[in-house]
Amino acid sequence: MVTRLAAQKGLDIVLDAAVRLMELDLALVVLGTGDPCFHDAFGELAAEYPGQLAIALKFDNRLAHLIEAGADMFLMPSRYEPCGLNQLYSMRYGTIPIVNPVGGLRDTVVPHTEENVKAGVARGFWLPELSAEGLLAAVSRALSAYGDRELWLSLVRHVMSLDFSWAASARAYEELYRRLPAAGGRA
Repeated sequence: MVTRLAAQKGLDIVLDAAVRLMELDLALVVLGTGDPCFHDAFGELAAEYPGQLAIALKFDNRLAHLIEAGADMFLMPSRYEPCGLNQLYSMRYGTIPIVNPVGGLRDTVVPHTEENVKAGVARGFWLPELSAEGLLAAVSRALSAYGDRELWLSLVRHVMSLDFSWAASARAYEELYRRLPAAGGRA
């Protein structure tokens, strides 16, 4: 996770699930700064799980990109996220997002379902609900997919091929405008 340490970003949900997360075959890295209560709580957890949880309480853009590029998954359980950029950065690096499907996260992360995998459009994992149980369910589904090397690599290749650039957005708008019927000077 690279995030502002705030309730809006779902950090309380991560803390609620933390002990059970640490029982899974994963390592969690958290980079960010924010609310002192989250600094303290994650600091205590990192001390309790030194080989499995690392936290850096600072803003460091270079380290943020290294984390996103070096991770296999990126956790983003935000309560609201008008756009969201970290899921886009993560996908560009081939890091699969695990998100609460709100706002821009819903718009950009197509959920990993059997149907979406078959169609070749899956981009990540959605929490079925914003709760510790929902977070654990999504992380468990992601870990299961990660265990299938062929499936995981196809997911990674797909997300790395996506184009979220302004040039792609401009082309999409231009295409939309070209399809609109002439309005006789009226919108």
